[in-house]
Amino acid sequence: MNKSLDMTRMPEHIAIIMDGNGRWAAEKNKPRSFGHQAGVDAVRRITSECVRLGVKYLTLYTFSTENWNRPADEVSALMGLVLSSLEDEIFMKNNVRFRVIGDIKRLPQQVQDKLGETMEHTINNNAMTMVVALSYSSRWEITKAVRDIVNEAADKSVSGQLDESAVEKMITEETISKHLETNFMPDPDLLIRTGGELRISNYMLWQIAYSELYFCDTYWPDFGENDLQEAILSYQSRQRRFGKTEEQVEADK
Repeated sequence: MNKSLDMTRMPEHIAIIMDGNGRWAAEKNKPRSFGHQAGVDAVRRITSECVRLGVKYLTLYTFSTENWNRPADEVSALMGLVLSSLEDEIFMKNNVRFRVIGDIKRLPQQVQDKLGETMEHTINNNAMTMVVALSYSSRWEITKAVRDIVNEAADKSVSGQLDESAVEKMITEETISKHLETNFMPDPDLLIRTGGELRISNYMLWQIAYSELYFCDTYWPDFGENDLQEAILSYQSRQRRFGKTEEQVEADK
């Protein structure tokens, strides 16, 4: 382990955009499915390392709503990979609780059933919560949250109509956060994107408002424990100000 790591300043929640599986496979003259399988191996490594380092939440961008537009055979292979990876005992071995966020109703019933079984099987694990963002996009999530808030408010309204003051009280940051898929965990402290791309790709846009961002060129299948530690070191070297000045942050310590 890197001796420079401060074990008292670990990010509570790390979110990762796992990018580069396809390009990793292409460079090896292998099909994209080969890269996705290697990506699962990386998930196992990073999950174990996060538990060892004391990270409490790990959220992995696994399949976006936009990914439904990929070739049907790749989507089918990815769904099969989700099923097979959930057979892994990494959850029980590492005392990890499993959760999923996203438009789950779009997934094949077999996948939905397996997700439910895995969540139930790991419900009492408490070393870390590993969250898979599956059939997920942030714009979908926020749109759904606003619709849910409005529908709930309309149901409570005697007239079924909402005046301006009622809407102002109803639509708050706190209310929106409570209606997001991620309402059971804190916002990410650190967002990592592998694969060399410098964008967020519709991932947790609300939640990462003040997250520290870390981009690296390493393809996800090659991302290992040392890479994770480098990302955390970068996080620990920064001052999180949340809109305050450096002097205010220092005074609050």
